[in-house]
Amino acid sequence: MAIFKSLNREQKEAIGLLQVGTFLEYFDLMLYVHMAVLLNELFFPKTDPHTASLVAAFAFCSTYILRPFGALIFGYLGDRIGRKSTVIITTSIMSLSCLIMANVPTYAQAGIAATWIITGCRIVQGLSSMGEINGAYIYLTEITKAPFQYPVVSLIVLASSLGSMSALGVASLVTHFDFNWRLAFWGGATIAVIGSLARTRLRETPEFADYKRRRKNEIESRIKDPLRKEELISKANDYAKGKQTPFKTMAAYFFVECSYAMIFYVTFIYFNATLKSFGYSPADIIAHNFMLSIVAVILNIVAIWLVTFIHPLAILNVRAFLAVVTFAIIPLCLAFATSPYHVLFLQLLLSMARGGCAPGDSIFIKKIHVGRRFTFITFNYALSRAVMHVLSAFGLVYLTDWFGYYGVWFIGMPVSLAYWWGVRHFQKLEEANNPSSFVSYKSGFLKQAA
Repeated sequence: MAIFKSLNREQKEAIGLLQVGTFLEYFDLMLYVHMAVLLNELFFPKTDPHTASLVAAFAFCSTYILRPFGALIFGYLGDRIGRKSTVIITTSIMSLSCLIMANVPTYAQAGIAATWIITGCRIVQGLSSMGEINGAYIYLTEITKAPFQYPVVSLIVLASSLGSMSALGVASLVTHFDFNWRLAFWGGATIAVIGSLARTRLRETPEFADYKRRRKNEIESRIKDPLRKEELISKANDYAKGKQTPFKTMAAYFFVECSYAMIFYVTFIYFNATLKSFGYSPADIIAHNFMLSIVAVILNIVAIWLVTFIHPLAILNVRAFLAVVTFAIIPLCLAFATSPYHVLFLQLLLSMARGGCAPGDSIFIKKIHVGRRFTFITFNYALSRAVMHVLSAFGLVYLTDWFGYYGVWFIGMPVSLAYWWGVRHFQKLEEANNPSSFVSYKSGFLKQAA
């Protein structure tokens, strides 16, 4: 691709290191998510089917529920000590949690203590993965310029998909061939340590370094010239006020992020009960989802290719429309489904819709001031996941009991419509800043890449 010829050696190295790190993080994070049908039986007490559904929802949500608090911590670190240090810290935390999970005793061996330990590890993994992927998004956004940012930042999305796919592949091997599941977590911990060491080669982003330098000079000026202190403070306050993100933009960003969490849950978790009704075993479900994850990786590759000549927000508009249509037909399709392939059809549609900001992440990130960017991005990301995973996991259990397959409408339709509105809002912002960007996108991209 012509885009990579325009990047310097340092940029290419950063892309490679961040891709590898994100791959490892999501391999470790998703390993338990996709092996939950097996591991929940080992670490949680056996109960009736309804309670088991709630236990499974709790196990799933434990990864996301405390993320907003972690976002404030990692956001503070990212905006104070830098992007580089923060992504190294998150990878190190992930490796430690994997190491503990590889050695924790089962419920039969340690009782409720095993449940609490495994839940604690899941929470820690959720916190670290959030800082990891957002740190990578921000880092690459700040070292590249549009339109190169779009495919470059999308490579991080591809790396996370590859990590999830690999986790599903390992989970499938474990369940089909009766391998020791602990070996998978040992492997995850080992490669996460390697990733942490490799990332020490990264340098701080120029945009953040420049911001910190300007802040330092401002503070030194106040000390050297006390008489100008009030003037400098006033200018700083005016500058900060001018860089505040409008509430409407923050809401639009939040709704776009919510869509990914909801679509992910429905695609990989919600349909499991229907697959079981067709006679699928836990091993069959994992193998089924593994094939689906391969499709997700292919779709991400296609998106990276498309974004070199189609504006990212145009792609997101199509995805949002597809999400609305798919959620509208899910109850009808499930009501008349006679084969697992009917479920697969719906899963493929949702995989194409995907949700979230990709491949336009850098467009959303650039709307946030550099001085508070890490905090806002991670908190928005974390809050959207926490809200939607709790709402989806617990809400769909009861909505399905009350309304059958039509229960998915009560969550899916409002969220997908809000997703579409959020994308449209950012498209209007982009068109206002650069009216010709959607018309001459391809020619402009090729001209800059030349």
